[in-house]
Amino acid sequence: MEKTLPVALITGVGPGTGAAMARRFARGGYAVAMLARSRDRLVALEQELEHARGYPCDVTGEAQLDATIDKVRADLGAPKVLIHNAVGGAFGTFLEIEPEVLNRNFQINTMALLHLARRLAPAMVEAGEGAIITSGNTSALRGKPRFAGFAPTKAAQRILAEAIARDLGPKGVHVAYVLIDAVIDLEWTRKMLPNAADEFFIKPAAIAEEVWHVVHQERCAWSFNVEVRPFGEAW
Repeated sequence: MEKTLPVALITGVGPGTGAAMARRFARGGYAVAMLARSRDRLVALEQELEHARGYPCDVTGEAQLDATIDKVRADLGAPKVLIHNAVGGAFGTFLEIEPEVLNRNFQINTMALLHLARRLAPAMVEAGEGAIITSGNTSALRGKPRFAGFAPTKAAQRILAEAIARDLGPKGVHVAYVLIDAVIDLEWTRKMLPNAADEFFIKPAAIAEEVWHVVHQERCAWSFNVEVRPFGEAW
């Protein structure tokens, strides 16, 4: 693949939001580096998208992350856009969860963002442009009882993203937190909520479109906190 296209690196590329973002950025003229733990998730997208390449990677492993980023740079070039969409979640009260679950989710949601930003931001700063986007949800704003193994990691993720944004913004790199206040329209969520109306769900393609918009905002009107929800969502 020729290194003539801008590069977008997307973590957590599964059948929903990650795949939708890969499609949107490929359609928009980017070479897309798609990261997921399972190679199987990536094969079909590689075949579908001309300028997309899959990289099996567990973002909690620094050695894997370093090797993957080196491979992306060699194959496609230095990423101009980073979208951290990988997510670790769990349900349970603070008495029910195992502490290891909270730590694992922290490694995926927060520490992986730190490692990715530390490795990719310097080239963006040198170029004087770039974008780092993190996909979040309302757990980043509130700690409900059964989200004790998840919400603390998303809150930390949001605050880390804000700290990075305040540092990199004046250097020409746009950092934003896209908060998804909705149930995403996926096969498993439809099965979990078989009686829910279509308008109850948020479409992965709509999320991808908003992320595309945020990445390409004019410098005079950058957003950091971006919230998206279906029109009927109670908030």
